Amino acid sequence: MLTKNVMTSADKLVKVSPMASVKDALKLMREHKVRSVIVEKSTTSGAYGLLTFKNILQSIVAEDGDIDLLNVYDIATIPAISVSEDLDVKYAAKMMVTGSIKRLLVIDNNELKGILTMSDIISILIDSVE
Repeated sequence: MLTKNVMTSADKLVKVSPMASVKDALKLMREHKVRSVIVEKSTTSGAYGLLTFKNILQSIVAEDGDIDLLNVYDIATIPAISVSEDLDVKYAAKMMVTGSIKRLLVIDNNELKGILTMSDIISILIDSVE
């Protein structure tokens, strides 16, 4: 099975500008009940990023960062780790397990197609057993 058949498509994802404040990103995350948001490219040839609760906790709580002064760009993972939409899911799963990665952006031709999460993969495993 290919990544594009399992991923959540880009049109369903919550996105944030890299220049948005971390506080605004947190509000978006709470509003949409998500634990991560896609960081949009800052230029057409730029890279997509990912902002997660872990990034925020590390920067604000563990490192005493100021939530009012930090932008998303300052703490997000940019570029985010990504795969092609035509990659077999088993290889994406192997990347996740060996790299301790919970989410992979799905990107083709430098355009965001979606996101593949561990939950997406577990769902197809459960469906295949039923």
